[in-house]
Amino acid sequence: MADVVPGAQQEFWRPPSVLEPAPEGGVPSAAAQQLAEACRACQSEFMIGARFCHTCGLRRPFAAAAASPVAGAVVDTYWYRSVEWARALSDRMADTLERVPFPAWLRYLHFHEIKRWVGLPTASLIAFIVGVGCVAGAICVSLFFKASNLGEFQAIQLWRIEWLLGATASFVAGILLKKSSD
Repeated sequence: MADVVPGAQQEFWRPPSVLEPAPEGGVPSAAAQQLAEACRACQSEFMIGARFCHTCGLRRPFAAAAASPVAGAVVDTYWYRSVEWARALSDRMADTLERVPFPAWLRYLHFHEIKRWVGLPTASLIAFIVGVGCVAGAICVSLFFKASNLGEFQAIQLWRIEWLLGATASFVAGILLKKSSD
């Protein structure tokens, strides 16, 4: 009904209402062709009216193009190849990481172990870690930059002040985010 109203706004759930002229000649329009029902890459069904696969992002081909493996856009082919390459690379990396022996003491660096050891909730622990990082930043400013005149000294002091203000704000946020124990 909204397609009939002249000057109607296009909504996100429907395609723009454009009146296409009737095809003249032997070339059928895109609307006359049937769209494929399933993605040729991941075999998942397309959502109603979708132009792309919601699983892998491949463009939805027409039914005639989906039937033949040679047909299809060149971009779709490159996209499919790059997605397959990325999946294979991530699988190889996961297999490699499973075979690498890590030292036993490394388990103490897991976030949940630190959280249990320190006894802070997650938000407070993250704020604490950010605050420690800001203090480390203030120390690094002192180590890396040396002042040779008054202007450089003031700039370095200003950087230290900014790092320490960030640390203070983070520590205060950690205190405020900590749940009170009854």
